[in-house]
Amino acid sequence: MPKLAAAPDRVNDFVVKFANVNGTGSASANSLIMKTIFRMGVPVTGKNYFPSNIQGLPTWYEIRVTRQGYAARAGRVDIMVAMNAETYAKDVREVASGGYLIYDATWPRSALLQRGDITVIGVPLAKMVNENFDGVRNRILLKNIAYAGLLAALLNLDLEVIDGLMRQNYGKKPKLLDSNTKALRLGYDYAKEHLSCPLPLRVEHMDKTRGHIMIDGNTAAGLGCVYAGATVGAWYPITPSTSLMDAFKGFCERYRVDSATGTRNYAVIQAEDELAAIGMVLGASWNGARAFTPTSGPGISLMNEFVGLAYYAEVPCVIFDVQRVGPSTGMPTRTQQSDIMLCAYASHGDTRHVLLFPANPEECFYMAVQAFDLAERLQTPVFVLSDLDIGMNDWMCRDLKWDDAYRPDRGKMLSAEELAGLDKFYRYVDRDDDAIPYRTLPGVNPKGAYFTRGSGHNQYGGYTEDSAEYQVVLDRLKRKFANAVKYVPRAELTGKGDNEIGILSVGSCDGAVREAIDALERQKLHLDYLRVRAFPFGSEVEKFLSSHKRIFVVEQNRDAQLRSLLTLETAVEKSKLKSILSYSGFPMSCEPIVDGIRAALAEEPRLSAVTTKSTR
Repeated sequence: MPKLAAAPDRVNDFVVKFANVNGTGSASANSLIMKTIFRMGVPVTGKNYFPSNIQGLPTWYEIRVTRQGYAARAGRVDIMVAMNAETYAKDVREVASGGYLIYDATWPRSALLQRGDITVIGVPLAKMVNENFDGVRNRILLKNIAYAGLLAALLNLDLEVIDGLMRQNYGKKPKLLDSNTKALRLGYDYAKEHLSCPLPLRVEHMDKTRGHIMIDGNTAAGLGCVYAGATVGAWYPITPSTSLMDAFKGFCERYRVDSATGTRNYAVIQAEDELAAIGMVLGASWNGARAFTPTSGPGISLMNEFVGLAYYAEVPCVIFDVQRVGPSTGMPTRTQQSDIMLCAYASHGDTRHVLLFPANPEECFYMAVQAFDLAERLQTPVFVLSDLDIGMNDWMCRDLKWDDAYRPDRGKMLSAEELAGLDKFYRYVDRDDDAIPYRTLPGVNPKGAYFTRGSGHNQYGGYTEDSAEYQVVLDRLKRKFANAVKYVPRAELTGKGDNEIGILSVGSCDGAVREAIDALERQKLHLDYLRVRAFPFGSEVEKFLSSHKRIFVVEQNRDAQLRSLLTLETAVEKSKLKSILSYSGFPMSCEPIVDGIRAALAEEPRLSAVTTKSTR
């Protein structure tokens, strides 16, 4: 039995990280641990750090057990399950003082014993599995389940919950169920016989996951597209957005197939590239379908030409940008928020686009629906800017609500009867003085025909190179974007709004910001927080910017793109904005926010985050 380093009891508040080799089937075992903790009523998050190749390189999976329900990466590792010999040295360094490192002791690893401030637990996992199972691949897979059993004993996980999950996963395959159950018991029984169980870091039942699910953002967005009435999806596969289309296709196969005839009431098209994909989406939308494409930064770069066409010809469409690290190919399996400026002004010429910023998978679901409604109401492209952290990682979210009364907002679309009553239809005339013209669908009525063009056109839909006619259309498009603020989601304020110091952020930074605020509150530092949920920015953003002496803008890119957009699109004094940036490719933790704010306030003693303006 290993000698344990002194460690205080920490129940439902620790981080377990698994170091594996990509392609060895470890995901099932790691997910089993996470889901067990969730079903024990304890809030949990799972973050996957994987390479962009298919097999062979290191991969890590991090489970944060958090009774407070924090969603951000913790920034520390308490228990490292080191199953990859190539990364042992790195994995040992990452364990926090007082933590634990578990490794396969089938082969001696004396270098692991060099840290005296952690407990190293060696378990002969490969030896146990090799003695009980046949087949090389089978042994590799079942070793993962064996370490899951080991952790079940060490962390005090409920075996009944694990058994239920195993039956759910393998119930229809008795041989698989038997072998996985046996491997689980090998690890569990070894720990009970040879180790002190449970560890001071352990799990106890709570009741904080009722009314919640575990889901990733791409799955939630795919379901949201179905709920919104989307019937056409075109895409070119690209990490990290491909699973969004996979999810959409899977949901359509369940809900969009006519039970009587077997007819598929949807189309999923894999294009030859991203430019072709957005072209297909525009064609489907022009014909009246709700259509979308999921992609990432490199795909947005390729789509720019057709995005400009959609903006100028006023063809609705929805684009999901699951952001990753750039520039160029960058790091495809790392997260970032580096497409904000790219999407806000996509294409050449004067363009501005509606952006939605979900903070978690729950909002991916609801904002998918809002995106389609906005695109058709405003007759314009709408971007939903998720990122790899939201899109591909496991989040605990509230149950998604499906409202059977929901009906899509198709915007100003003239029917055959309405067209018949018109003397003449002009596509781009602003009849209602709201900068949004009426549109028609092909084949509804001959009176509704017009030539859709990306070249210069006047408000009547005719070709023009007349400067005045051109400017009438372009100025109306500018007014339409300004009016979009009436329809997009408003920014969300946390706090009373009466502190001198504020934080402004966007998207997946939200979890880290909220945890940082809690940490600063414990240090008697009080701040207001505004989470921007859409562009164009509403009056509530202008109010927040004007009413605070110092605003920390938190985002995940190098060049402070959100801060740049704020200075371009609001009246804020640039010197009031202080950037806190994270662009390592890993999800943001609260530490750089706490440290950045404390350092800045130490340099500016005239500012106070301790007392509010009303009490000064």
